Parts: sequence; structure tokens; C-alpha cells
Amino acid sequence: MLVQFALWDSARGWTQQFHLGAIRNNNTRMMRHLGPDTGFDSIGDFSQVRSMAAFFDHLDMENCLPKTILYNLNPADNEAFATMIGNFNDGSIRGKMQFGSAWWFLDQKEGMEKQINALSNLGLLSQFVGMLTDSRSFLSYSRHEYFRRILCNLIGKDIERGELPTDFDFLGKMIEDICYRNAVDYFKFEGLSRD
Repeated sequence: MLVQFALWDSARGWTQQFHLGAIRNNNTRMMRHLGPDTGFDSIGDFSQVRSMAAFFDHLDMENCLPKTILYNLNPADNEAFATMIGNFNDGSIRGKMQFGSAWWFLDQKEGMEKQINALSNLGLLSQFVGMLTDSRSFLSYSRHEYFRRILCNLIGKDIERGELPTDFDFLGKMIEDICYRNAVDYFKFEGLSRD
């Protein structure tokens, strides 16, 4: 089914997104009492990288790999996910494969920092589409501001250590792209995209 869905996404120019690494409904008694997906979930520690590589390779060999965003739930897999996207960024689309923002249990300061650093160390941070909001709660949108502050703080610390140039125009544009423009261009939001 995933292969067929990916083929349809590719044919339409759509983006597929995978949120990987959760173990759902761990407490049977509470699931029976409250129902499924009511908060008794955990970070999974199972192997998924080899299967992911085979799936993407199969689509890529047919030249049908759509734009893809991978969201990771286990921080132990950050580097694996950050390198996986590099295997299939073929230059046909800017940032075609994305290591998505820290998600679920990792959607907090340390989790965001680890995801951003893994991407920065092993991929192209400048192509990152930034924070997502998958919640139905209006208050969840404050995560975007929280993300921007964490990103700016990490960049600022790199400047202070001399690891990045003190080029505020260049870095300011990169931060603006990560926090807004890259997503607009990647998802081709009408009237907002540079394309």
C-alpha cells in the first residue's frame, strides 16, 4: 500500500510524510477504559532504517520517489534519519527529502536542539522546512515561536564560538527561509511561493 500511495503522490507532485517510531496503546486496561490513542504511547526502539532505505530505493529506481519528510520519535535514530535523506536528495527538487522537525515526545527544547544539530551536522540545515503543527489545538501554534527561538539561539551560540561567520544578512535570511520561505516553496503554497 505504501508503494502505491507513494506512486500516486509522485504523479501528483505531492509530499509524503512519515511519522515513525511510536509504540501505541501500551496500557491495555486504560485502552479498554478510555479507548485507543488516549495517551498511553511510548518511544519505540525497533529497527526501521534498513526497511526505510529499501522502500525509498525501490521508488527512486523507478524515478517515482516523491518529496518526503521523515519525522523521528526516537532520538537515538536522529543521525540515521539525517543521513537517510542525503541518500535520496538527487537535485531534482530543492530539499526533496527532509528530516522533519522534532515530533511528539521530542517536541521540546532538548529534542528540537538534537534534531536541528543532527541535521546541521549531517545534512543541509539551510533547506530545512522547519516546524510543523499537527495538532488540532490553536494553542499548539506557539510551538512555531518556541522553535524559532531555539533555532536562533543555536545559530547565535555557533556565531559566539566562531563556528559561523558574523554575517547577519546571510544567517538572517537562512533563519527566515527555515521558519517560513522553505515551507512555502516546498509545499508550493499559491501566491506565496517563489516558483
